[in-house]
Amino acid sequence: MNLSEINWDINAAGTWPLPVKTAATLIVCAVVMLGGIYLDTLDQLDGLDAIKKTEQELKTTFESKQKKAVNLQDYQKQLSDIESSLEVMIRQMPTEEEVASLLIDISQTGLASGLEFKLFKPSGPVRQEFYSELPINIQVTGKYEELGLFVSGLASLPRIVTVHDVNMVPQSKEGKDGIMLMNATVKTYNEGSNELGVKPGKPVNRKRG
Repeated sequence: MNLSEINWDINAAGTWPLPVKTAATLIVCAVVMLGGIYLDTLDQLDGLDAIKKTEQELKTTFESKQKKAVNLQDYQKQLSDIESSLEVMIRQMPTEEEVASLLIDISQTGLASGLEFKLFKPSGPVRQEFYSELPINIQVTGKYEELGLFVSGLASLPRIVTVHDVNMVPQSKEGKDGIMLMNATVKTYNEGSNELGVKPGKPVNRKRG
């Protein structure tokens, strides 16, 4: 077969030899197939990849939620325990009406421990997110064991009282008498109140009773 003798005009394709017709048909089919892959199949493959990625994300979300569901009862118990603890703490916070009495209790606890007050000064309320602090600056003198008894007594009060910024030094330079001078900040708390009903520096009765 001499290819130079073939009329390559597309309109004369019917006169082409069979091998040429077959080769031309295969080429056309290949072009059509490749065009279909490029125009359609590639988009489908991209869509399939996106679906696989979404499937993996959904599986991860499902596993996470399943773990939470399995531990739901534990979470509910923890929440119940936290709410119970919070309720107990709130009950231990003095109301506005109780603050003045609590200040006297703090003072009386120090006196009952054998301490002498040099300073007992309530400061203004310090507002926090869910509660207010009422700091009380104190300066007391007494023996080391009396100071320890005082701090222990504060912890035993029915309302929440904490001690901060404690600084203890001998009252005298020699320190032979064993008397210590303690500066500290005593704090009590009130639930969500801006005013605790006690003015800064208000004198508190410190007589033994």
